[in-house]
Amino acid sequence: MSQMPTRIMTPSRIKRNPWSRRAFLGGAGAVVGLPFLESMFPTRAARADLRQVPLRLVNFYVPNGIHMPAWTPQTEGADYDLPPILASLVNEQAGVSLREDVLVLTGLSNEPSRPDGPGDHAAGTAGFLTCRHIRKSETDIQCGISMDQVFANKIGDATPLASLQLGIEGGSNQGNCDSGYGCAYSRNISWANETTPLSKLTAPKLAFDLVFGGFDPSASDEELARRKAYRLSVLDYVKEEATQLMGRLGKSDAEKLDEYLTGVRDLESRLENGESLACDSGGFDASFTDFREQVDVTLDLMVLALQCDATRAITFMLGNASSGRSYDFLDVVGAHHDISHHGDDPENFSRLQTIDTWEVAQFVRLIQRMKEIEEGESNMLENSLVMFGSEIEDGNSHAHTNLPILVAGRAGGAIQSGRHMVFDGEPVADLFTSMLGALGVSVPSFGDDGTGPLQGLT
Repeated sequence: MSQMPTRIMTPSRIKRNPWSRRAFLGGAGAVVGLPFLESMFPTRAARADLRQVPLRLVNFYVPNGIHMPAWTPQTEGADYDLPPILASLVNEQAGVSLREDVLVLTGLSNEPSRPDGPGDHAAGTAGFLTCRHIRKSETDIQCGISMDQVFANKIGDATPLASLQLGIEGGSNQGNCDSGYGCAYSRNISWANETTPLSKLTAPKLAFDLVFGGFDPSASDEELARRKAYRLSVLDYVKEEATQLMGRLGKSDAEKLDEYLTGVRDLESRLENGESLACDSGGFDASFTDFREQVDVTLDLMVLALQCDATRAITFMLGNASSGRSYDFLDVVGAHHDISHHGDDPENFSRLQTIDTWEVAQFVRLIQRMKEIEEGESNMLENSLVMFGSEIEDGNSHAHTNLPILVAGRAGGAIQSGRHMVFDGEPVADLFTSMLGALGVSVPSFGDDGTGPLQGLT
């Protein structure tokens, strides 16, 4: 696990040196990364030349497929219709207008993720970002590097954390989770190499400490207890330095810094006081009383981690493969996985549409928040690529073709968004080749069946 930096750039050092790509407030062993401020970029030419604003990659996974009839636009191009499940992309009353920021892609396939016999959920999830055919085994695991890690490896040590893996449902990587496929396949979408899944953090408190306080999830219970007993607010450590820095900033930067620090303090307070978030690093607590709040806090944390440049690569799993979560708060009766085996029952179609609509709304909440964060003459979403998708097309057919995919953002202008594009079975691996290229990582192809960049995205 990457560690937070030990070298701290204090305000006194900033006075003598130009702004670096990253700047920190630090004291008493704490480090808080600053958001990108106008003061970091003296001239427009310097901004363009140095590409100070980073490009980011976020992958947002949802389990059990999507009810495609209510997902798929009936028209192509920029004037595509918004089907019911995607309706939250535009909400005039809430001030949301994201149609022009999102690509809706239909017709892409991930053939390598077909299993050897039963096991579509595990194989599809393992292949979600790897586009690799996996070995059917509980113990002899073999997959492949995921596209987020290709990006993270290229970044190197530009950020304290090369990547961040987050999710809502936890669990061990040991055992059989789907028809003879090991749980490592069902519970991870990020893979460092063929045999190493990168396990996700499901407790926002642990993830917060990792991003903002250099927390080590492998610390002993005694070390964790000692840290908790003596721990002050991360921002209390840096209060004096933040005050000094605030006085030297222009009005716009001062307001931006104040908003950022207020957001960090608010998030920390929510995590400290929220009993429903008191789960440990061992995985998701089944007694968790507020699933929606956990999702909200995790999405906020993702934005803050990107904003302070703690990482530029994040993966998020809203659930594990074949998740059986109940959505009672949506008045949907039954487990998600069971409902996804709809059997062409109209009542199940209605339930799936309700669940899928809520899932997309969480994605919309994330990218809307990213769009609201200004970066020079642009915004965070403009400088990112955020992909939404699932391991299969439909929970009943378990199809690995016509996958439900959204891509938000433009990677700094490299991607032409705001369209519905229809493909004819091209591999999703080619989409990943194009996404990586737009983010500055040139690869000739990706995965088992990649042929090169996907045509028409740029």
